[in-house]
Amino acid sequence: MFKDLRSFLKKLEEEGQLVHYHDEVLPEPGIRAIMRGSADLGATGPAVLIHNIKGYKGRKLVVNVHGSWANHAIMLGMPKTASLKEQFFELERRWDKYPGEVKWVTGAPCQEVVLDSFNLLELLPMHKVNEHDGGFYLSKASVVSKDPDEPDNFDKENVGIYRLQVQDANTIAMQGLPFHDIAIQMRKAEAKNEPLPVAICLGVDPMLSFMASTPIAYDLSEYKYNSALTGIPMELTKTTDGFLDVPAGAEYVLEGEILPRVRVPEGPFGEFPGSYSGARQQVVIKVKRVTHRTDPIFENLYLGRPWTEIDTLLGLNTCIPIYKQIKETMPEVKAVNALYQHGLTAIIATDSRFGGYAKSVAFRAASTPHGISYVKNIILVDGDVDPFDLVQVMWAMSTRIRGPQDVIVIPSTPGMPLDPGSEPPGMGCKVIIDATTPVAPEPKMRDVKMVGHIPEAAAFQKIISDLHQKAGCRL
Repeated sequence: MFKDLRSFLKKLEEEGQLVHYHDEVLPEPGIRAIMRGSADLGATGPAVLIHNIKGYKGRKLVVNVHGSWANHAIMLGMPKTASLKEQFFELERRWDKYPGEVKWVTGAPCQEVVLDSFNLLELLPMHKVNEHDGGFYLSKASVVSKDPDEPDNFDKENVGIYRLQVQDANTIAMQGLPFHDIAIQMRKAEAKNEPLPVAICLGVDPMLSFMASTPIAYDLSEYKYNSALTGIPMELTKTTDGFLDVPAGAEYVLEGEILPRVRVPEGPFGEFPGSYSGARQQVVIKVKRVTHRTDPIFENLYLGRPWTEIDTLLGLNTCIPIYKQIKETMPEVKAVNALYQHGLTAIIATDSRFGGYAKSVAFRAASTPHGISYVKNIILVDGDVDPFDLVQVMWAMSTRIRGPQDVIVIPSTPGMPLDPGSEPPGMGCKVIIDATTPVAPEPKMRDVKMVGHIPEAAAFQKIISDLHQKAGCRL
């Protein structure tokens, strides 16, 4: 497993999943073109390390680190050919190992260089992620903050990824939506008219980026989950003022504070649904100090019209919490596929205990902490249907849906403000599509026997796959 970004990049290179780009690149529009191009390579696309950015001599930028399922599998210590379903159940197996071990170190790599005088626009190779963004964004920064009422409660120290617009040499505007954990802490700090200390960490180990974008409970630690999933202790160090805990192996740490009761215009920004969000009044971070490694690597993320790195980063870590929360009371649930736009659409495979049961599973999904605002389209399939195989899902929908009996629309429910289908922003509806086989006392479908699986086929599938790979090698 990987305790920092560099060790992960080394492994990606060994696996043929890292590309070095040495030709000179203009920040505009060259960087985002490379980001988009690498994203379009799909499930096996590599990370790209850019070495020569005009105007930023010696500064390196890496993109598309989580941009493919091959890279995602390597992050989990699995073969890069591991299927989505295999990765889902491997994560599900590790999830219950929480809490993992955390330890503090001194002389951390992230503090090899300490800067009290800096200009963020010159220090970092800034670029627009999408053409019509309102400015330069840090799109893959892990923001660390504490609960103002319980600063010594380590489990409530939050690590989250939020969009950050660099506005000048030391000013950043940040979007924290009401249901984000950091919003709880901002409200508490503003009630006291006090600043909220934050540390913006760039270029962290891949599992921390994964956990920082995972919808877990407020009092669960991203750091402890990180070590539970990797199986190695999470190494932390204190910020230079001794207050916040930050990943020791980070490439950059921007130490600052959110100013109380101050707002500035932020946006627009090309967001994860593939559309630009509008400009809004957002909170302000004043950066007081920057620490970084001797030869730092800036990491940023492309998001836009799917499929992009954010869809892979937010994929399985959206599926697992929803799955775990439903399965606590509904053990019939077999798997949850909430890969699509942070769970705006979720496909749930479940057995049915009695008539109408699948629709109750949908109601439970819609009432999970993440599902309340995000999960708006819920497709239910039988437990023997693989929800990650869209051919099987479309088969179930094509042969089991009976119009008004199986399609339900619940209006005026919470929505995700960045979803262009949310109208007004923050309000929406829940659409439930029940593509499961009816069980008593539901009205039965007409008597049709479905074609079953051929158990012996699995062995031949592997034989044929191996022959196919060998044939490809000879070409």
